[in-house]
Amino acid sequence: MRTVITGGAGFIGSHLCERFLGRGDEVICVDNLITGALENIEHLRKNDRFQFIRHDISHPLEIEGPVDNVLHFASLASPADYLRYPIQTLKVGALGTHNTLGLAKLKNARFLLASTSEVYGDPQVHPQREDYWGNVNCVGVRGCYDESKRFAEAITMAYLRTHGVNTGIVRIFNCYGSRMRLDDGRVLPNFMGQALRGEPLTVYGDGSQTRSFCYIDDLVEGIVRLLDTDFHEPVNLGNPSEVTILEFAKEILALSGSQSVIEYRPLPQDDPKVRQPDISRAHSLLGWQPQIDRHEGLKRTLAYFQERIGQGPRG
Repeated sequence: MRTVITGGAGFIGSHLCERFLGRGDEVICVDNLITGALENIEHLRKNDRFQFIRHDISHPLEIEGPVDNVLHFASLASPADYLRYPIQTLKVGALGTHNTLGLAKLKNARFLLASTSEVYGDPQVHPQREDYWGNVNCVGVRGCYDESKRFAEAITMAYLRTHGVNTGIVRIFNCYGSRMRLDDGRVLPNFMGQALRGEPLTVYGDGSQTRSFCYIDDLVEGIVRLLDTDFHEPVNLGNPSEVTILEFAKEILALSGSQSVIEYRPLPQDDPKVRQPDISRAHSLLGWQPQIDRHEGLKRTLAYFQERIGQGPRG
């Protein structure tokens, strides 16, 4: 198989490159490195079945030869990134999705779109099922990300219905693990970086908002299983184990042994109050459910960040 992965030098994308190489595919990794990093794929570049192309997928991409799979995972996925680069975020969600769908159409390839739980916005339905249409502020500060993904889903379904492209959509809930950036801006690297540096952990609002965290290995397994089907409707992938942000901060402090304190700050605009996937569809369709609980996943991720910051693992 020959698999193209956009955003392949990013957090999730690099793990996907590794997984598809591991199963024997030829992998073409496409990334403009706006948030991705060559170090994430450095260990793959000696493999003769791996190719890296530095390219902004908002512009058309030509690939010589056959292509079996196109995975569009290029995106600025953290609030810090998409608030800094709102236009680029919209372009990679709109133009980038259009270009990768065109590639899949040309090559008669299976196409998989990386969508997000953010299409549900600040949800009024809990947990979130795939048939929920969402509650999104399209002109708010987060709209550049939320609406880029909602548009991406819409054009993906249009290519299915109009051109018969074999498309799939994965809605990813909060994922974590090695190769996340410490300056990512998302809650987990924020908390771990602050704890390891002895800085206050910044909790927004009163910390009662909830998130559900899925370890990267579980997510990648679900993505591979979905790609290998011909299912076209969106599929939630995430860990339904829900935790408040305040409880999560305390878990990080306990795990790291940090003496940091918790510091409260105002809640950002349109920050979702709850987030929990209903994974019934993934379970029935793919036989998938997370295998790595939060405590184990956090231990592995903490060890990675300790190495990044230059601390040895504790105990």
